Amino acid sequence: MRDKFFGRKAAPAADGLRSIAPLDREMPAGDSGGMAIDVRGPFAEAIEQTSMVALQGVDRDGIICTWNDASAKLYGIARADAIGRHFCDLLTFRGTTAAFDAVLTTMWESGQPALPCDWQVSTVSGKLLWVYSTMFPVLEHGQTRQVFCMDIDITDRKQAEQALRLSAQVFENSHEGIIILDAQWRIVSVNAAFTAMTGFSEQQLTGAKESLLRSEEHDAAFYDAIHDEVSRNGHWQGELWGRRSNGEAFPAWASISAVPGGVRDIVNFIVIFCDISDRKAAEERVRHLSEHDILTGLPNRILLRDRLQQAIAAARRNRGKLAVLFLDLDRFKNVNDSLGHHIGDKLLQTVAERLKKCVRGNDTVSRQGGDEFVVMLTEIGGVEQVAHIAANILHSASMAYQIEGHALTITTSIGISMYPDDGQDMDALLRNADTAMYHAKESGRNSYQFFNPDMNVRMVARLTLERQLKTALEQEQFFLAYQPEIDIASGRIIGVEALLRWQHPDAGMLTPGHFLEAAEACGLILPIGDWVLQTACRQARSWHDQGTPMMVGVNLSAIQFRQKDLLQKIREVLRQTGLAPQYLELEITESVLVDSAGAALETMHALRAMGVVLAVDDFGTGYSSLNFLKHCPVDKLKIDQSFVRHLSGDANDAAIIRAILIMAKSLKLKVIAEGVETNDQLEFLRSQGCDEFQGNYCTQPVPASELPQFPRTN
Repeated sequence: MRDKFFGRKAAPAADGLRSIAPLDREMPAGDSGGMAIDVRGPFAEAIEQTSMVALQGVDRDGIICTWNDASAKLYGIARADAIGRHFCDLLTFRGTTAAFDAVLTTMWESGQPALPCDWQVSTVSGKLLWVYSTMFPVLEHGQTRQVFCMDIDITDRKQAEQALRLSAQVFENSHEGIIILDAQWRIVSVNAAFTAMTGFSEQQLTGAKESLLRSEEHDAAFYDAIHDEVSRNGHWQGELWGRRSNGEAFPAWASISAVPGGVRDIVNFIVIFCDISDRKAAEERVRHLSEHDILTGLPNRILLRDRLQQAIAAARRNRGKLAVLFLDLDRFKNVNDSLGHHIGDKLLQTVAERLKKCVRGNDTVSRQGGDEFVVMLTEIGGVEQVAHIAANILHSASMAYQIEGHALTITTSIGISMYPDDGQDMDALLRNADTAMYHAKESGRNSYQFFNPDMNVRMVARLTLERQLKTALEQEQFFLAYQPEIDIASGRIIGVEALLRWQHPDAGMLTPGHFLEAAEACGLILPIGDWVLQTACRQARSWHDQGTPMMVGVNLSAIQFRQKDLLQKIREVLRQTGLAPQYLELEITESVLVDSAGAALETMHALRAMGVVLAVDDFGTGYSSLNFLKHCPVDKLKIDQSFVRHLSGDANDAAIIRAILIMAKSLKLKVIAEGVETNDQLEFLRSQGCDEFQGNYCTQPVPASELPQFPRTN
């Protein structure tokens, strides 16, 4: 179109409107739309100088003939730079070029003015603006000679309209609820998100007071404070509880802004409202996970310490008392090792449920980790009440458990500390309850102990012993003594039992009874046991190399026997020392076998397949039955020395030994009696068919270097 009507021809010399040839003063007959203008008088001057309307005139070739002062100001192009230039060189209609060309075409062909229209114009300098344009042709002798454009700048209005449109879109499409209120806090309008959030319809809310949306979670003073804040500062934001149409309260985040209408007047309030129920629920889940044990759902040590701190503060204010009970399940590790952690976890969950039923609603049951629990009893009357609750816990915990077809029994040991007598802060109370719990275990388990200061003295001694044990292992203060095992019929030494001794730098030589329990408690029993096994096998190999092969017996504690890599360790020791498996005898207590059940049998069968000799130590003191022994791949029973010691004065011990010997012979097991100290004891054992013995009647345990001097028994 522009090629047709705005052809780029050379422009004639012109000076504004005066370049136009004289026009008819009257419109031709039948022409009602075009305009005939005399541009040589005051009217031309007025057009040139007006500041109200920007006027441009172009000829059929698109050359600018008229460009008044208002056009120069509006478009930023001086008159001298515009006159004689092609219109398209100066102004571009953004996105509407085709429409603009169509309007021009129609005017040139019809001679009729165009309807006023809004155009977005871009100037050659890059200035962008909106104009309201009225375009009409100028006629001469009934023919269109020029086209005039009268433009008014409407950029500000367009921007305002755009802002309003955007605001309306934001209002309607926002995911947040938006409320517009008047100066009296009456609802003027709400968006769709708010009605969806609350269930109220727009009709229900329009004109209603803002109080319709209030929740009973807050009192009137809360909302008055918000109103005051907005009135003073123009803004408030924070969490509050909203109300849905069904009366349900929900957590929300609200931002309230005042809209001023003058210097001091407020005409509206705008509230942006977000439902934060999901966020609050997620925060609550995270908080719960951070403060509760995942397995049992009980408060963990973090929440316990927080509650304990608050309870101590309350007891201090009210001069009250509280108690802390530290619980540890007895021999719980046996359950995990024999039946697996899945069953152990189920057991812990059941114990947790039982503990909760033993306490009141204001008390706290917490799992600290593993098989340790802490119970906090608040507002107690005295030790009698605490003792009663502790006794109930012992009874409840010791009742039989049925877990996935397994019938289980377990007991617990409880240590108790009291505020304010046993500690003024939570660390002291927890520490002293823990100390008392260890003393409950030392007293035989399945009991409770109240803390007393003497326990701390013993605990310090225990910790000192544990520290010294570590030093003993590092500095090689341990050594092995060997006690011969004698064949009763021939008097020959058929083997030796390796016995651990500690050459203490201050206390002298110590037997395991002085330190074994401490070694188990502090986790040193495994490295000490490994050292014993390695040293004993190396010594046995040395005797073999000297031409006097001898079997060596090594005691395995319950903890050692439950090691998952026990078989691998024994194979490696035998390989390193070169000792044949048949010269190693492993001694296991019968209580270990009963506690470990199926897992123990698998290990024992693997040891027998390896060629290692197995003996049941301290037989008669545990819970073995004939049926149990029938399935155990053992080679020897060792009668506990407690039965031998009182043979001469206790007929029951003699009867027990006879029964053991009869049972062993029926199972084709050898029997060795421990702790033989007199000839009468030896003769009784000989008369009953006992195979072997060991004890001080022959010799006390001696270092390996003294064994060749050992006197033979006839």
